[in-house]
Amino acid sequence: MGRKGCGTFEIVITGRASHAGLEPELGVNALTEAAHQVLAIAALDRPGVGTSVTPTVASAGTASNVVPASATVVVDVRVESADEKARVEAGFAALTPRLEGAKVEVRGGIHRPPMPESAAADLFAVAERLLPGVAGVAVGGGSDGNLTAAVGVPTLDGLGAVGGGAHADHEYLLVESMVERAGLVTGLVKAIRGF
Repeated sequence: MGRKGCGTFEIVITGRASHAGLEPELGVNALTEAAHQVLAIAALDRPGVGTSVTPTVASAGTASNVVPASATVVVDVRVESADEKARVEAGFAALTPRLEGAKVEVRGGIHRPPMPESAAADLFAVAERLLPGVAGVAVGGGSDGNLTAAVGVPTLDGLGAVGGGAHADHEYLLVESMVERAGLVTGLVKAIRGF
């Protein structure tokens, strides 16, 4: 029924390379700076209000004997409200280097606004008439439905396959539900054409 707003941030950290054994003090360790930034970013997480801020991918360094001159951290963000979107974006904008000589650049943002359940209410009522007992569920994943709902278009999302384990090795769909799901979508299209 509803979807969280979602986005991706990339934190690009610039330090200064030096030999890790001969002159480590001449370097600015981008990996150490990245560690500071990851802790600051993780502090933006607020699961109690439906906000997840999850560092997901990181890279740094070129060789074991070189102070890393660069690092990147990719962060997945999910929010349930516009206020949380603003808070999280402000938190990323406020990130500052902790190490002297390091630079921190923030790229990306929350590009899919939250889709409230109210955006689906009228269409879900039609779905319930067509398939009594169908369940409406708010989810954390974003879709194009976030964008249509944001401009005021009634949006019922998640009409695809029934299954579980999204994005995991054990992801599956229930083949036996496909005929019923196709019937629901067909009925919705016919009903919408009649509006």
